[in-house]
Amino acid sequence: MADDEDRTILLIGSGPIRIGQAAEFDYSGAQACRALQEEGARVVLVNSNPATIMTDPEMADEVYVEPITPEAIAEVVRAEEPDGVIAGLGGQTGLNVTAELAEQGVLDEHDVEIMGTPLSTIYATEDREQFRQRMRSIGEPVCKSETIESMDQLEDAVETVGGLPVIARTAYTLGGSGSGVVDDMDELREIVRKGFQLSRNHEVQVTESIAGWVELEYEVMRDADDSCIIICNMENIDPMGIHTGESTVVTPSQVIPDEAHQEMRDSALKVIRELGIQGGCNIQHAWRDDGTPSGEYRVVEVNPRVSRSSALASKATGYPIARVTAKVAMGKRLHEIDNEITGETTAAFEPAIDYVVTKVPRWPAEKFDDVEFELGPAMKSTGEAMSIGRTFEESLLKALRSSEYEPAVDWTTVGDDELESRYLERPTPDRPYATFEAFERGYTVEEVVELTGIYEWYVERFERIAEAAEAAQDGDFQAAADAGFTNQEVTAIAGGEFNDTHASWIPAEQRDAPEEPAVETDGGEASSASRASSGVKASGGGEASGASRASSGVKASGGGEASGASRASSGAKASGGGEASGAGRASSGAKAPDGTGTTVAVVEAETSRRTYKQVDTCAGEFRASTPYYYSAREPPTGRGGSEVQVDRDVESVVVVGGGPIRIGQGVEFDYCAVHAVRALRDVGIDAHVVNNNPETVSTDYDTSDGLFFEPITAEEVADVVAETNADGVMVQFGGQTSVNVGEPLEEELRRRGLDCEIMGTSVEAMDLAEDRDRFNGLMDEREIGQPEGGTATSEAEALELAHEIGYPVLVRPSYVLGGRAMDVVYSDDELDEYIEEAVRVAPDKPILVDEFLADAVELDVDAVADGEDVLIGGIMEHVEAAGIHSGDSACMIPPRSLSQETLERVREVTLEIARALDTVGLLNVQLAVRDGEVYVLEANPRSCSTACRGRTPASAPR
Repeated sequence: MADDEDRTILLIGSGPIRIGQAAEFDYSGAQACRALQEEGARVVLVNSNPATIMTDPEMADEVYVEPITPEAIAEVVRAEEPDGVIAGLGGQTGLNVTAELAEQGVLDEHDVEIMGTPLSTIYATEDREQFRQRMRSIGEPVCKSETIESMDQLEDAVETVGGLPVIARTAYTLGGSGSGVVDDMDELREIVRKGFQLSRNHEVQVTESIAGWVELEYEVMRDADDSCIIICNMENIDPMGIHTGESTVVTPSQVIPDEAHQEMRDSALKVIRELGIQGGCNIQHAWRDDGTPSGEYRVVEVNPRVSRSSALASKATGYPIARVTAKVAMGKRLHEIDNEITGETTAAFEPAIDYVVTKVPRWPAEKFDDVEFELGPAMKSTGEAMSIGRTFEESLLKALRSSEYEPAVDWTTVGDDELESRYLERPTPDRPYATFEAFERGYTVEEVVELTGIYEWYVERFERIAEAAEAAQDGDFQAAADAGFTNQEVTAIAGGEFNDTHASWIPAEQRDAPEEPAVETDGGEASSASRASSGVKASGGGEASGASRASSGVKASGGGEASGASRASSGAKASGGGEASGAGRASSGAKAPDGTGTTVAVVEAETSRRTYKQVDTCAGEFRASTPYYYSAREPPTGRGGSEVQVDRDVESVVVVGGGPIRIGQGVEFDYCAVHAVRALRDVGIDAHVVNNNPETVSTDYDTSDGLFFEPITAEEVADVVAETNADGVMVQFGGQTSVNVGEPLEEELRRRGLDCEIMGTSVEAMDLAEDRDRFNGLMDEREIGQPEGGTATSEAEALELAHEIGYPVLVRPSYVLGGRAMDVVYSDDELDEYIEEAVRVAPDKPILVDEFLADAVELDVDAVADGEDVLIGGIMEHVEAAGIHSGDSACMIPPRSLSQETLERVREVTLEIARALDTVGLLNVQLAVRDGEVYVLEANPRSCSTACRGRTPASAPR
């Protein structure tokens, strides 16, 4: 192969984001591009995702936006004649295509070397039978397993591995597709049949079940000289049987004994050496306590590539796995690669951490009401949030807050039987919150362990959090602060108002519905399920619903007494001693504190402040200069000084990220946030990022002048502003998450007296665009056409509007993300059903009822404005007729079916709206054209999913 400076390296991306393969490969690909260019290589990138930083023209020397198929990649190979291809940086998609190109002889024909991990290793890890044989050859224990190629082999395979239950696994798939733990033969046949369809080589592996064991992952790095290091190990809270992408994950390991850790560490090093992997890989183990000092373990599988776990490990430790992998593939040895964080060590030094990291997945449960989100070996989560804290309790609460997930559960209507069978025994996204609820009702640690199968150490920490919340109700605010609650959460727990965007968990008896619901149903008050699930106490105040319902003995919907009244009356003891925390008080007639006089200012005065610590890869052993930080409460000694090294005297801006990826808010918002950071730095302004998504480029250690891995709440963003002495905050680049924090953040900055402004389009203008009544009035003033419609705050108003407009009508709640709960309804009965859903999604917001423009052409217009001038970046025409969300519709650029006169009107309307909203920054306008008339559907003065689509990098020659 040519010298480094003469080499052309082909990088294959992972294509569109999907469940099981998300933004982590945009992160790894972007990091690899930089690393390869640092080594003097010419980089040719192929990817098909327009929403990623990877496909920016400046990311590589040549960028091809093409399908990730063997045919398309072969065309690029013929055109560019690369010297090598790195297979392990584009997820399962890139790995599979590389293997197919090799099998088809394309790589040999053009003398393209597979760099780093050899193809034989990829086959050995993806082919389950080969993998088992290789592990046995080095004495590593694996599960009993049989690989089958037809249905008539299934029954014999089940008998060979020891009978049901078994795990069915499919080779050459991503995210556990086609896999499952099965204890029923009919169900197994169906899973295997599906697995054959998904598998590239038409094989399914039937394996003995080790469900219930502790699942661990070891991130390992190896170079061509056989130097190996363990980057970190990660421990799943949920027992074996749940895909690691679905489980809450903790690093470093908390429950396995050191003897077991050392054995599995040695095992991981043996495995990576046996397989000949060069670069980073992920090795999964299962462990159980068999009564011996080290217990018993199995090697489960190996990913010979970077993965979602690799991105998590990189952000958890500060060790850039994808960067090092790319350099190792170029022939570098670990001791030759500098550690950019310390500046004194090399990539051969194993990271050491002196904090606890917790990862919580993000599920799209709100998008699929009819889907059962019971977790298993196949992934259903769309993304994840990561947090860092001094203790597991602090880290867990920060992670839950960061996930922005709200169980649609009103615990006051759930009896003990339902709590146990539906929420504790079954692994679902709601189980962490159900665990807290159980301790509120007086369940013991032993009972919760028995119901969940979760290791006792973790269950005890959940109990400590519940006890800290109880202490806050009794006036001990510091205990709750130390556990990881924010001041806003402590205020709400103590009975005061909650004035922030997201809460981790707040006891049910402190949760209130709004005084005046935005939409009343026939039953009177609006449902409070959504607000109750997040623990948010509305600023209107009112009695705590949980306490009053429990004490009155209201029947739960699943039968039995509500909220554990029976458990309380039996005097159940919590494992920490004393009466059961919530149910016991309720049954005795005592009410929760009314919170009189409890404000966030009072809580602040009685709790320690939040300070910041550095992520340095070496636990303080070497001095580090990385601008990568996490917050923790100052210790009681008061000697927990800040480790932030940013220059507080220079002009700086805080850019608020988008949090975890979910349907409706994906990697495109990280793309926008990263470009905002780059633009600020280009003009000499320091840029600091607040975000919590470990998969993204914005949370890379060298993207910004200060990276704060934190939940996106007004309180915690304001803390970063105070710490950095920032002059401004930008909230328009992180999607609905960052926009939603705008108003409470503005109030928080004002309350603290911080000299910092929210930059760009004002919070007031963003609110105006979301407020349909005000926006309609503004459009009327400007004589801009709109579908007939209005807002409704009661069921009667909604029906009246629908009758005035005429069915079908388009209905949706205001202030929601990605068209959530938007629908077209055709009758009164459908509208009644819809209102129940709208109230659940956004209980304190009105619903919008608009004329549905059937057979109209829908357009998306993206523009940028500076307060005076407006530049239209692109006009996109939807292929489908109006009524399909822009994120789900196929689009064309430029429009094909519209006249020049219509397009000119579209431009005029966009300019008018930009100026009417005093837009400073991004603007997305959604329009519909019918019979030559242009109608405004909505305007978003912020980043949108369409903002990335107008870029036109090179296409492969044809």
